[in-house]
Amino acid sequence: MGSMTRAFILITMVACLTSVAHAIAGQATFYTPPYIPSSCYGNVDQGNMIAAANSGLFANRAACGTRYRVTCTSGTNSVPQPCTGNSVDVTIVDLCPGCASNQIDLSQEAFAVIANRDAGRINIEYNRI
Repeated sequence: MGSMTRAFILITMVACLTSVAHAIAGQATFYTPPYIPSSCYGNVDQGNMIAAANSGLFANRAACGTRYRVTCTSGTNSVPQPCTGNSVDVTIVDLCPGCASNQIDLSQEAFAVIANRDAGRINIEYNRI
């Protein structure tokens, strides 16, 4: 029984490390309504917990509908302590043609869940969920 417990603990630890290892570091900005039309869904409203992906992540619409959990890790400017400590789950609905390769553009509502909007740009980690 002891070896079974140790095996279970080892498997649990590996699973936790695997999820942490897949976090993508980057930056986030936000955009404001209207959120339609979008590249993925045209004039069909997808709500406001959404994001636009950089061209590499968007992959010619392959990312449409993909969900990510985004967490603010720090600020990029003089706004003190911009992060709220929360994470937000967003769906990719659009392309952000001006975004850098490590950047996503959140809806203003999604950005506000994880950071003070006055920050404008934040450092993040995001995972596909």
